[in-house]
Amino acid sequence: MRTYIPRGREAEDLTVGKNWFVLDASNQALGRLAARAARILIGKDKPAYTPHLDCGDHVVVVNAEKIRLTGNKIDQKVYRSHSGYPGGLKEVPVKRLLPHRADWVIREAVLGMLPKNKLRARRARKLRVYIGDKALSRHQGQKPVKLDAA
Repeated sequence: MRTYIPRGREAEDLTVGKNWFVLDASNQALGRLAARAARILIGKDKPAYTPHLDCGDHVVVVNAEKIRLTGNKIDQKVYRSHSGYPGGLKEVPVKRLLPHRADWVIREAVLGMLPKNKLRARRARKLRVYIGDKALSRHQGQKPVKLDAA
């Protein structure tokens, strides 16, 4: 038995109908929410999943400020960046970022779970993270489906 992989025109037809999903981050663990969003962006939840095609859907995450970090991550997790110059290391604890940049924290977690390949940028553009739920009205034209907190 061989695995079926669509090719050519048939593969393009599989990627056409993109759905929109809404994930509510209220009281959700950061890693679990990010893993679920990454799985939808990649398209692994679809029966027509093809590794070399972008067959994933759009994901809108709302209420980012209500995300929950498990264990001691709120005290221990640090985001690091380096300018490339001597002494250019910048360390920002997640405790300081969460109150005003919770959307960035969720985005970084999801992007870290996407495969590092040529489809990554295209998949990342299909992720939208908002603080609060008022921005959801921007996407009512796409008829997003609200997913339960499972």
